Amino acid sequence: MLFVSVQELELRKVPFSVDLPPGEIDFGGLRQVGPLHAVGLAELLSNTLGEIRIRGNVRVDLDAECDRCLEPIRHAVDSEFDLFYRPTPDNSIPHELAIDEGEAEIGFYDDGRIDIAEALREHVLLSMPMQQICKTECKGMCPQCGLNRNTGDCQCQIKVVDERWTALRDLKVGTPKQ
Repeated sequence: MLFVSVQELELRKVPFSVDLPPGEIDFGGLRQVGPLHAVGLAELLSNTLGEIRIRGNVRVDLDAECDRCLEPIRHAVDSEFDLFYRPTPDNSIPHELAIDEGEAEIGFYDDGRIDIAEALREHVLLSMPMQQICKTECKGMCPQCGLNRNTGDCQCQIKVVDERWTALRDLKVGTPKQ
């Protein structure tokens, strides 16, 4: 891991250039293909209480599965980042504090240092689309037989049942018993 310390940042801005091989960063359900390359600059902002700014560019290719048909898809991330971090508040402050909109964009660091790899991981994951889809017109999979509907049509008959009427379907009509 690549750490930047506050002590070093008090002396100067710290440029960085990293190439992280696949497996170095855990992207959850995404698989890194090739190295993650990032260049940037970390600096301690003046007139703040230890606020750090990390900015630069990150490039990486990630493989995922389409959420509809489960076919493999590749996402190329090539984006600029501009991240802000503050020291973690001490334990004497209540954990539930009201924050303004600007503070929602700020991360926190402990022990007087920031893990650049973790900052890159967060940025890459936030750069990914919420839903991984191979193409906008993806038909997905048949819920009965599992056939990928993009490659062909199955013979399954999907019977749509409106669950709101099930209570009436089971109702027996006739003369009441006395």
